[in-house]
Amino acid sequence: MKTEAKFNEARCTETHLLKIFEAVSRERLLDTALRLLGKPSRTGEAADAADELEAVLSADGFLVQRSTAGYPAAPAVAVRYSSGSPGRTLQFNGHLDTVHLPFVPPQVVGDRLTGSGAADMKAGIAAAVEALRAVRDAGALAGGDILLTAHDMHEAPWGDGRQLDALIAERFVGDAVLIPEYFNELLPIIGRGGFSWTAQIRRPGPPVHEVLRPNEPSVIAAGVKLASRLEQLNTALSSKLHPMAGSESMFIGSIQSGAIYNEYPQTCRIEGTRRWLPGTRFVDANREFRELCREIADTTGTSIDVETRLMRDSFELDPQDPFVAIFQSAYRTTTGEMLPFGGKPFVDDGNSFWSSAGIPAITHGPTAGGAHTTSEWVNIDDLVRVARLYALIATIYCPPTN
Repeated sequence: MKTEAKFNEARCTETHLLKIFEAVSRERLLDTALRLLGKPSRTGEAADAADELEAVLSADGFLVQRSTAGYPAAPAVAVRYSSGSPGRTLQFNGHLDTVHLPFVPPQVVGDRLTGSGAADMKAGIAAAVEALRAVRDAGALAGGDILLTAHDMHEAPWGDGRQLDALIAERFVGDAVLIPEYFNELLPIIGRGGFSWTAQIRRPGPPVHEVLRPNEPSVIAAGVKLASRLEQLNTALSSKLHPMAGSESMFIGSIQSGAIYNEYPQTCRIEGTRRWLPGTRFVDANREFRELCREIADTTGTSIDVETRLMRDSFELDPQDPFVAIFQSAYRTTTGEMLPFGGKPFVDDGNSFWSSAGIPAITHGPTAGGAHTTSEWVNIDDLVRVARLYALIATIYCPPTN
């Protein structure tokens, strides 16, 4: 691994680097980002943004593929740029959908680009597109391919990851993946998986005044018992701890019941998340939660309707994987530093590539903020840095095989 990284790094002469870096156009990158951000694309509604990305790439001379990938309302976008020689495939991947908040049009404010999707993660996709252009324009891909993919149905709870899952099943995958999400302080090598859950507790009768309440179980009392058991489970799970990724958990984020103070309510709704480390399986965590809810229903005389929604499975990246060394080599070449290893605080597409296909994935994007709010922003200079880094990684990762 180290020998390969050093050999490929030797190709990065000053002239080679200058050629790649000069091929990255700040103006062209910013224009692409503005065009993507200008198209509202809430999860499940990213068709216009996908069409705009196709138009951008087609105008640049790339052959674009559109796969419905399990969601015909917004076919995914894929471009494969080949060196014409055998070699590995490096994939750039991102999601075009944004959370369901009021649309904020894009705007350049000083050194920042703002608007819906600026941080999460249309601007990152624009940087990946610019890296693809730069490699082509510089004639810097000596072997293998670059595959760029972008899709909808990412953001929970509106999306369930089905489009990326379908792309992976259809083999729109590389040998390694770069994901330009807004995270760059660490090189994430581990991350928790998670599902969101809802438990709806019911009794048979309708809501009534509390002085007329029937001889039926209290859904609030049942909710208290369920919450107590879930907190006990959370305490037990906290012993499953990783120094970088944190602990496994059972979290309650919302409890709702009743309309006014003296109504005997019919339902109690509890919502939260369950997160786990590599080594725990979603199917087991899901079964454990459902069995606990069934036990509470039996002992309280209520019924509990349970819904669980997988966000992503857990994620782990071998620090000794050659892709890690190549990433660090390129990062050191461009910044003079190495990134420390750490945990990924959120779930993203890298979790799916690892759990579904065993493909090494590194999340590294521009400096940004305000994700999942109406105040998203991204640093434009750092978008340029990411584009240059991705272009350089491609030239190192995809050397000629002969």
